[in-house]
Amino acid sequence: MKIKPWLRTRVTALLTSRVYRQLRRSTAALIRRIKGQAPVVHYFHQVDDPYSDLAVRALPHLVGQYPITLVPHLVSAPDAGAAPEPQRLVEWSLRDAADLARALNLQSPPWQTAPDASAVVQAQASLAGITDPVRFADIVAKLQPAEPDLAASDIPASDLADTALQEGNALRQALGHYLGGMFYFEGEWYWGLDRLPYLEQRLQTLSRNNTVAPFVSRLECSVDETQAVPAHTQQRPVLDLYFSFRSPYSWIALPRVFALARRYNAQLNLRFVLPMVMRGLPIPESKRLYIVSDTKREAERVGLPFGLIADPVGKPTERGLAVLHHAIQAGKGEAFALSFMRGVFAEGISARSDSGLLTLCTRAGITEAQMQAALADASWRSVAEANRGEMFALGIWGVPAFRVNKGSAHWGQDRLWLLEQQLRQATMPAPDAPR
Repeated sequence: MKIKPWLRTRVTALLTSRVYRQLRRSTAALIRRIKGQAPVVHYFHQVDDPYSDLAVRALPHLVGQYPITLVPHLVSAPDAGAAPEPQRLVEWSLRDAADLARALNLQSPPWQTAPDASAVVQAQASLAGITDPVRFADIVAKLQPAEPDLAASDIPASDLADTALQEGNALRQALGHYLGGMFYFEGEWYWGLDRLPYLEQRLQTLSRNNTVAPFVSRLECSVDETQAVPAHTQQRPVLDLYFSFRSPYSWIALPRVFALARRYNAQLNLRFVLPMVMRGLPIPESKRLYIVSDTKREAERVGLPFGLIADPVGKPTERGLAVLHHAIQAGKGEAFALSFMRGVFAEGISARSDSGLLTLCTRAGITEAQMQAALADASWRSVAEANRGEMFALGIWGVPAFRVNKGSAHWGQDRLWLLEQQLRQATMPAPDAPR
């Protein structure tokens, strides 16, 4: 019984390692060359997904700059298991994709309202059977799926939509994913414009032109604490951070959020919540595997360890949150949160045992007596539930999420540049204030 978690931890570390990733890439490239085949990138388009509406714009660039075959596929929206809050997802995606389009200076934003069912059907019919990626992207640009009068479009419809969707969904599932707006190349997935730079890094190795400008630049935040931003107001900005102890993305976000809070002298409130799976929202295996592999890439990019995972689902998370609740009151919340998440996601330390949890506590300055006192106190549960209710009221159901001065909330470690924008605005002087 004790060997199984140990083996799972080591296997996950192996499968997410850079060495294994490079071996998988090299093997795929070798097989392709032996067969004399061109590199093939698959793109999966969901017509009612704002992120797909942005991602599809990269297709002409990719086929124009790299020696690849790019195959577009139609897919349906993810099922309830992969997207447990479908209506919230639609509302959030519309807002978030618009923020992303503005930040990337794209010529036109994605459509602003969700299309109705008839518009989706018409759009799918218009795209079915289109295999040329440039024409596919051009048709998407003309469709405007939020408009109800798509029947009047001069784009010819196709009766192959059902077949195209079945084939696209089947291929997406066989390759191990569940979302639209995804690119797939020789064993790895890339989500929309946020992960497109990773794909282009790989495709650069296929091109003789090493000076290809990427379709979009990666959006970053600045966490250089030596460049502290002076406040122009008497009031410190208030930063609310919602996170989960079982969220890999929370782990790689926390150090940067803490650094941003220090840089902008913000009052940081740690709003911990229970993981989705512990709130009755199951996570499919394909989603779990993608999140782990994607987090590994992102962790390497920001210089954080990741991969030696002792899954904290269940009791380990509950024990960790009990300690965190007390640590926050003692001014050690940030230190313990970092210690706990580094331990379970990068060092394989199990918080299920007292010895493992004590290791995580000790390096955060928490004694064994303080740990035991925290474990005997269940008041953290009501706090976690209150944080969850507050987060849902903001239109957010996933973590990490954040907001500044009770403004609009944002979700994801990919949006820390938006957090920095909010902090910068909160510390800017008012237009009529003396400088």
